[in-house]
Amino acid sequence: MKKLWDISPPVDAASPVFPGDTPYRQSWSATLSPDCPVNVCAITLSPHVGAHADAPLHYDPAGRAVGALDLDPYLGPCRVIDARGCGALVRIEHLAHALAALPPRVLVRTCARFPFARFDDALCGIAPEAVVALAQRGVRLIGIDSASVDPAASKTLDAHQALRRLDLRVLENLVLDDVPPGDYELIALPLKLMSADASPVRAVLREL
Repeated sequence: MKKLWDISPPVDAASPVFPGDTPYRQSWSATLSPDCPVNVCAITLSPHVGAHADAPLHYDPAGRAVGALDLDPYLGPCRVIDARGCGALVRIEHLAHALAALPPRVLVRTCARFPFARFDDALCGIAPEAVVALAQRGVRLIGIDSASVDPAASKTLDAHQALRRLDLRVLENLVLDDVPPGDYELIALPLKLMSADASPVRAVLREL
């Protein structure tokens, strides 16, 4: 059996969110009892909690919602590239050691260890020029282990806008701590949320 790497962080009340975003909350609509045969919970959360796929609607008022997106970019060969120590932004030179014969999906590791219990306001983003350079090499999806491809304080969202112009897809909040650099099969399908700007995903990598 092919090995799987689960690259999704746990989602619960302790999951960090962008300041001001909706955290995970859970209540019980029904609980097991002599009069009730099941437990049923109700959850409230931002679709950006945990590993998630941003839709164009997140950064483009005319963009498509996540449920309207083609699933193909979220499933197939990918490459995990180690860019730790690159500073505030991943630039194309930080990826140069792994650009030969790129598959259509690239996941970038920037964290020494994933921040499971806190929001990292010094998160590492991706330079828009790097987004363009990857697209020119045939990349259709970019993933990262930080909460955003743009710096947390950015108001212009330059990397997101580069994704919009190039019609690329993005995954954020991936846990790549224990994944060796190299090539894998990515499986990270968003939910069919027909009016949402993002969707949680259960992202996994499978050895080729």
